[in-house]
Amino acid sequence: MKGLELTVAMVVSTAVMWYTCQGDCDLNPLILVPGSGGNQLEARLTDEYEPPSQLCSQKYPLFKERGGWFRLWFRPALLLAPFTQCFAHRMMLYYNPLIDDYDNTPGVETRVPCFGSTRSLLYLDPHFKRATLYMEPLVKALKHMGYVDSETLFGAPYDFRYGLAADGHPSRVGTKFLEDLKDLIEKASISNGGKPVILVSHSLGGLFVLQLLNRNPPSWRKQFIKHFVALSTPWGGAVQESRNLASGYTLRAPLVDPLLVREQQRSSESNLWLMPSPKVFGGLPLVVTENATYTANDVVQFLNDIGFSEAIDLYKSRIAPLVEQLPAPEVPVTCIFGSGVRTPETLFYDESGFDKQPEIMYGDGDGTVNLVSLAALQSEWANLKNQSLKTVRVEGASHLSLLRDQKGVKRVVKEIKHILGITSDMITI
Repeated sequence: MKGLELTVAMVVSTAVMWYTCQGDCDLNPLILVPGSGGNQLEARLTDEYEPPSQLCSQKYPLFKERGGWFRLWFRPALLLAPFTQCFAHRMMLYYNPLIDDYDNTPGVETRVPCFGSTRSLLYLDPHFKRATLYMEPLVKALKHMGYVDSETLFGAPYDFRYGLAADGHPSRVGTKFLEDLKDLIEKASISNGGKPVILVSHSLGGLFVLQLLNRNPPSWRKQFIKHFVALSTPWGGAVQESRNLASGYTLRAPLVDPLLVREQQRSSESNLWLMPSPKVFGGLPLVVTENATYTANDVVQFLNDIGFSEAIDLYKSRIAPLVEQLPAPEVPVTCIFGSGVRTPETLFYDESGFDKQPEIMYGDGDGTVNLVSLAALQSEWANLKNQSLKTVRVEGASHLSLLRDQKGVKRVVKEIKHILGITSDMITI
């Protein structure tokens, strides 16, 4: 009888140990960095704001939080044409040559809510959860592993309209985000017994993370970074960005004219950063008109011909030097991306010009980013001795599938478990 009791006690003890593991399984702190449009933005209007129409006066929206703050991104009302114009005007950025940097529309103040938490990454609008779902399924899976929001699991939302610039040029908002992210990394590590951090980024967030790593010394990276997991990252930009700047794009929203948002999309500093880079796309034909064929080597001419000549000097001085190299950060990197999804590869414009949506020839990718860009690091870092790189290709996964769909989320979690050195059995009772 005593032998049976001992056996039962051992089984119970083991179950308790695995259960405890599920709660705090020696997890390294993990920080999620979203992609463009992947977190909420809030705004408020000052007396300096001059609305483009009566509808867009300071009274809209009617319901605001204390201090006059309201959600700027995302609101379902922006899908209705009269409100789209208002949204686009408030989301605009303006380049100021006197300070060589970008700023908001005059009279519009913005802020990023919930930095440090995952709350603003779950849904773009918490009142329409299903329609604006973003990272909630991935966060839920991480919590099932034992992660706890703001204790071992953190979010690093940012103002995705802004980007970064090459050396010698200020980028106040983007640089401040890197400073805040660095501070969050250090605090997350210190509050978890000095364990180094796992960074998990999506899309544009991966470009910010790579810049952060390469702008800090090897000793800092070695102390604070355990692994960098990059999901659906456009290492060399995407053809889709050429469409955004040329004709505007509304994610196929049926009630919105793309031309209503084109100027706002052109004003976004980060959209220039996401244009196809010569290093990755080379001489591939990206845009074809009756009179010209544009490759990634022709971005300057392309900007001129679409009527966006004011961006030429900005691209040449701030962006081109930034994207001409993909320096390895010398920390372990895992790239996970989808493929086998129809992705814009070449845009064809007829005599109607760039005010009309193009005909599209599709190629491989994740539906948003081209495969040549998603997989760019495989060839770029292949022979580097000090750079550990693993690539995981998920067939049929779209740009957002790795965050939201069961198959994609399971693959991401599997890689994180591998990084942590734990097996599925260790977190399942």
